[in-house]
Amino acid sequence: MFRIIPDTNINFIGARKIAFIVSLVFIVLGVVGFTMIAAGKANLGIDFAGGVLIKGYFEQPVEIEDLRSSISTDLENVVITNLSGFEHDNAFIIKVKSPGTEEESRLQLATLEKVLKSSFATNTFTKVETHQIGPAVGETLRKDAQFAVLLSLIGIIIYIWIRFDFRSGIAATIATFHDVLAVMGIFWVLGLEFDMLTVTALLTLAGYSLTDTVVVFDRIRENLKKYRTRGEFSNCVNSSINEVLARTCNTSITVLFVVGSIFVFGGDVLRNFSLALILGVLVGTYSSIFVASPIVVEWESRSPKRFK
Repeated sequence: MFRIIPDTNINFIGARKIAFIVSLVFIVLGVVGFTMIAAGKANLGIDFAGGVLIKGYFEQPVEIEDLRSSISTDLENVVITNLSGFEHDNAFIIKVKSPGTEEESRLQLATLEKVLKSSFATNTFTKVETHQIGPAVGETLRKDAQFAVLLSLIGIIIYIWIRFDFRSGIAATIATFHDVLAVMGIFWVLGLEFDMLTVTALLTLAGYSLTDTVVVFDRIRENLKKYRTRGEFSNCVNSSINEVLARTCNTSITVLFVVGSIFVFGGDVLRNFSLALILGVLVGTYSSIFVASPIVVEWESRSPKRFK
C-alpha cells in the first residue's frame, strides 16, 4: 500500500536544543507582536482600532484603484476589499480606520457617503451594510479577544492535566502558547491586519495544535510499559513521535489543502483568516513534534519521575 510518509526512525528528541532555540525566536517575536497589538500600535482592523465600514455595490463596474484614489483624497487609512462575484457584481467593503473620538467617526462616515455620491454621481452606489465602531468599543473588543485566548489556554492546561499529568499539561500549554504567539508575531512582522477573524483563526489553531499534542501523548502513555524496563523515557518519546508521524503529517496535509483553497479562492475577505490557519497548521505540526514532547523529556531528565 502506498504511503505518503513511510515508517521513520528519526531522532527528534536529539534535536530538541536546536528546536528550543528556534521556538524561543518564535516566542519572543510573538510576545513583541502581542504587546504591540495590545497597545493598539499594530495594524488593527476597525473591530479593534475603531472606524467605519460600508458594504455595498455599484450599478456599473468600478476599478478598485479609482475607488481608492477618490476616497483617499478626503480620508486616510482607507482599506477597500473587492467582493465582486459573491452577492452582487461590483461589490466592495470600504473601511476607514478612526482611532479618534465617536464624533470623528461619525464625520468620517458622513464624508465617506458624500464622496461615494459625488465622485460616482452617474454610477449609483447601493449600501447593504453600515457599521460604526468607536475607539472605546474597539478597545473593549480588543481586551475581550485577549481574555478569550487566555481563557481557552487555561482550559487546555486543565484538560491535559486531568487527561495525562501535570507535566504534560504544562508542556501542552507552552506548545499552544508557542503556536498562537508565533502566528501573532508573523502577522505583526508582515504588517497584516489583525481583526476578529484573525482571533477566530488563533482559537481554531489552538484547538488543532492541542489535538496533535494529545495524539503524541496518548502514544507515549501506551508505550511507557514497553520502555519501562528496557529503555529511557527519551527513547519512549522518540519512538512514539515516529509512530504517529505519518498520521500527523497526513492530517496536516489534508487540512492545508482545505485552507489553501480558501486562501486562493476565498477572496480578500478571507485571505488573512486562511493565512493565519495555514501558518497555524505548519507551526502546530512543528510544535507537536519539537516543543511539547521535548519539554516533557527535558523536565524528566532534570527531575526524574517515571524512571527513577
